[in-house]
Amino acid sequence: MKRRHLLTGVAATPALALLPGCAAFAPNEASVGTGDLGVVIERSRGTLALVNTSSRTLLAEIGGLGDLSHASVVFSRDGASAFVFGRDGALTRVNLLTRRITARLMQAGNSIGGAISQDGTLVAAQNYTPGGVKVFDANTLALVADIPAMVDGKASRVVGLSDLPGNRFIFSLFDADAIWIADLSDRAKPVITKLGGIGHQPYDGLVTPDGRHYIAGLFGEDGLALVDLWDDAPKARRILAGYGRGEVPLPVYKMPHLRGWSVAGRHAYLPAIGHHEVLVVDTTTWQETARIQVAGQPVFVIARPDGRQVWVNFAVPDYHRVQVIDTVSRQVVRTLEPGKAVLHMEFTPRGEAVWISSRDDNRVSVIDTQHFVTLATLTIDSPSGVFFTSRAARMGF
Repeated sequence: MKRRHLLTGVAATPALALLPGCAAFAPNEASVGTGDLGVVIERSRGTLALVNTSSRTLLAEIGGLGDLSHASVVFSRDGASAFVFGRDGALTRVNLLTRRITARLMQAGNSIGGAISQDGTLVAAQNYTPGGVKVFDANTLALVADIPAMVDGKASRVVGLSDLPGNRFIFSLFDADAIWIADLSDRAKPVITKLGGIGHQPYDGLVTPDGRHYIAGLFGEDGLALVDLWDDAPKARRILAGYGRGEVPLPVYKMPHLRGWSVAGRHAYLPAIGHHEVLVVDTTTWQETARIQVAGQPVFVIARPDGRQVWVNFAVPDYHRVQVIDTVSRQVVRTLEPGKAVLHMEFTPRGEAVWISSRDDNRVSVIDTQHFVTLATLTIDSPSGVFFTSRAARMGF
């Protein structure tokens, strides 16, 4: 072949086709990057609603996921797969691009959530029945480690499971007043660090965005347990002694999720249990610095990604309201009523909009966070948790 013919042929060939192992293909207008995707739990039907956060549309509904009455979701590193933890103990992997279930197993009798490891190779489930934590290979869902939460011969329910740097997981033992750290950097030889006497009945936990601190809420007493994970020998200490169930003990179903906390700048915003207040805490000293009056008992207190706003939803009878706090003035600047039984809120990756589920209205509202106008509404059956693939890049999500 003459040189000019060779150059002509190269110029006419798509660059992708010249790469080893790649084939040229025509653009597909239906293809979607995973960063645009999210899921909404349809709790009454055991169905996952697949949504596009840019076009604000419902793309598909994926059924057969079992009991989703208290479901949670984590995402694979590439955002293509969602791991769904069902209340019935099922762990289901769903491919968001093919819109199909790719793996499913019944790993326990009662499960309330899970986590994915820092490198995305391990998925862990926390269990109420029979208790303990099970860790699975993210690609095959083969069991990697079974960690029974046994203390003094008794099994404990596990709560507050979160991922940590170094392929570690941390969780609380509700019935054993303990926090355990599972190091699976060598998956063949898990190492468990046990912290006892951390406070009575830890009911939930969270990791701060930098991965340094783990905080467990205590149902059996006022206050919280704090673990500094940067210490060579981590230990739990009590903080916020006034943070508890309030003057009148409340049933567990009214307890806010600690994962509804927000960290904006150096301050954490958290629901005051049993009070119509949001607490502001300095994360350098872990001392309370302010209280903000709100419309009801807060459940989720969630910061916009830039930290300028905090959005709050409430327990009954105020669960039709959502309030917006400006973190500079520490004042409520807007009260919205997006629908009946607001259960969850999720910001788009950069925070220009928030998606709010209203269970009893079978509706998800998409609201502009600058002007507070409704950009779209989606009809979704009994929606609860809203989860976007941007969580794949965040610790503790």
